Amino acid sequence: MTDMRRIGVVLCLFPLLLATACSGGKKDAGLVQQPAPVAKMYDKAAAELQDGEYSEAAKGFNDVEQNYPYSEWATRAQMMAAYAYYKSLKYDDAVMALDQFIELHPGDPSVAYAYYIKALCYYEQISDVQRDQQMTQKALAALRQVRERFPDTPYARDADLKIDLTLDHLAGKEMEIGRYYLNHQDYQAAINRFETVVTQYQTTTQVPEALERLVEAYTALGIKAQALKSAAILGQNFPQSQWYRNAYKIVGPQAPAPAPNSVYDKTLGKIF
Repeated sequence: MTDMRRIGVVLCLFPLLLATACSGGKKDAGLVQQPAPVAKMYDKAAAELQDGEYSEAAKGFNDVEQNYPYSEWATRAQMMAAYAYYKSLKYDDAVMALDQFIELHPGDPSVAYAYYIKALCYYEQISDVQRDQQMTQKALAALRQVRERFPDTPYARDADLKIDLTLDHLAGKEMEIGRYYLNHQDYQAAINRFETVVTQYQTTTQVPEALERLVEAYTALGIKAQALKSAAILGQNFPQSQWYRNAYKIVGPQAPAPAPNSVYDKTLGKIF
């Protein structure tokens, strides 16, 4: 083949070679990028969590779960993503992730912690007593679930403390409403609220005032016997309190003398 013919063949093939090269470039550009190794992805998300970058950490843990869904890393990452949401105060996202973790992994060693964090999501949203207490009720239910399901864990012990505070909060709401009715001379409505505190929230700090308010309300209605009974319970259980001194001023010398060895819950059972 002469040189001129060789040149002609090359020139004829050049457009095809060029098209092939371009086609190859486009094909490479369309390749799906492989995810990083799972350990590297998890460690990166864990480092972000440690640094307080909670939103980025949650995204990183979710990426681990999505890219390696059937690995042990995915189970851990799901729990860690929920925790990152909790730390970033995204409580709804945290509860959703925790519910999913509990449903998918009921036998996982971390499930007790999942229930506990879920309870904290509700507990930390408890508002003051002047607002609706729906979140307080959710917190109470979730905390009781922790205590009942995992009684031998540190989470149950902390739940017990928070249950007491939650009950006190709910009792405080009843007291606020009761005082409102009392101030507006709606005595029967006030009595209903104060008796709720005395009978349903017996371990709370609101009880002494509730008993004294019952003395006030019954006295205002002229129901002296019930006023004396409320004063008796108050004197038997809180003889040194200002609330008993207030009640004694209302009912006077007719108030029974304090009994030194009375048992609070049993006494309430007899009266109400």
